[in-house]
Amino acid sequence: MFESVTKMLPPLPERMRPQKLSDYVGQRHLVGPGCILRNMMDSGALSSFILWGPPGVGKTTLARIIAGTLDREFYTLSAVSAGVKEVREVIDAARSKSLFSLSGAPILFIDEIHRFNKAQQDALLGAVEAGTIVLIGATTENPSFEVITPLLSRCQVFVLKSLEVDDLQQLLDRALREDELLKERRIEVRETDALFRHSGGDARKLLNILEIVVDAQVGKADPVVIDNRTVTECLQENVAIYDKGGEMHYDIISAFIKSVRGSDPNAAVYWMARMLDGGEDPLFIARRLCILAAEDVGLANPNALLLADATFRIVHSIGMPEARIPLSECAVYLASSPKSNSAYLAIDKALAAAKSDQTAAVPLYLRNAPTKLMEDLGYADGYKYAHEYPGHFTDLEFLPEKFSGTAFYEPQPNPQEDRLKSYLEACWPKYYSK
Repeated sequence: MFESVTKMLPPLPERMRPQKLSDYVGQRHLVGPGCILRNMMDSGALSSFILWGPPGVGKTTLARIIAGTLDREFYTLSAVSAGVKEVREVIDAARSKSLFSLSGAPILFIDEIHRFNKAQQDALLGAVEAGTIVLIGATTENPSFEVITPLLSRCQVFVLKSLEVDDLQQLLDRALREDELLKERRIEVRETDALFRHSGGDARKLLNILEIVVDAQVGKADPVVIDNRTVTECLQENVAIYDKGGEMHYDIISAFIKSVRGSDPNAAVYWMARMLDGGEDPLFIARRLCILAAEDVGLANPNALLLADATFRIVHSIGMPEARIPLSECAVYLASSPKSNSAYLAIDKALAAAKSDQTAAVPLYLRNAPTKLMEDLGYADGYKYAHEYPGHFTDLEFLPEKFSGTAFYEPQPNPQEDRLKSYLEACWPKYYSK
């Protein structure tokens, strides 16, 4: 009976989706008393915003709760399937509704707004600016890269965080106490470490795992036991091999990064293929290639960063499936390039020095002297213009006195940086000596 009823009902995450703010778990920095989204809801003064955070932290749920609390007309579009036509149809419908609404402008919720192209985002601008709609966007990607500047300037961005252990415990307790199916079962929770670890701060995944574990024991055990061993065994049989929001995602991207860094192009394209086959956003991979080019190839082959940047732009323009080809080209090139992390180490050393003393003064001769008073005080006095000297170089101290002689950049042994080192040794023997 339990099994047949289960098949007729929505999955547990949908059954447990909160309908009011008092049941919403997490994001206290946004919805807690006196916080910005709570204040918007309490005052009714709702403006457009984008919710940026990992999967399963309550972006869609929060948008629905806000609309229900404020009694606003609520429209929803998925950026995966909606185009400019659908956007304009919703805006037209919202415009007609807003003429007769006493509660305020309708809300348009767009899931995965980072997947909208420029034309689709442009179609939203006029309605957002005129207040015809209140836009709530949801994205797992950095809006700075994925949302056009004019639209971003009209929206606030709120960052949602992965759920903490206390949040996950609260969700677990509520599901066992309130779900119409689970509360009828005898369920004994002995351990939660594996359950929470595999959930990865994702409410949807937590409830999916809980449902898998309970269903696996129906008719076999009484009570149903939830412990680390049972959770692990059930997941090995039921959870997908690649999950964009889960632990396997991080394992595979880690393997990809280490393969490129380790100069193995074959492993690099294999792990990339695993990600693409699992539905990973190709722009996520392209961004990782940009980071790899700067961090791990670096000055050993400066062209790597140019290719990675071009790859990102091309992938953004053409999308899948063709994007797999420039991604593969870039991954193979980076993996096959000589490696150096000297630029990465240099900026970290410089940041550490900057944090250690934020009061180190700029030498007077390096300062501008735009006024007579500043000139009289010695600003710019003693500065030597490098191009007026042989070899376009003059031995002038450019660091604060405290850090004089400190080498933040240390060339590493590869043909490109060997040439840089020779030049720097000639210029700066106090920093670089043979």
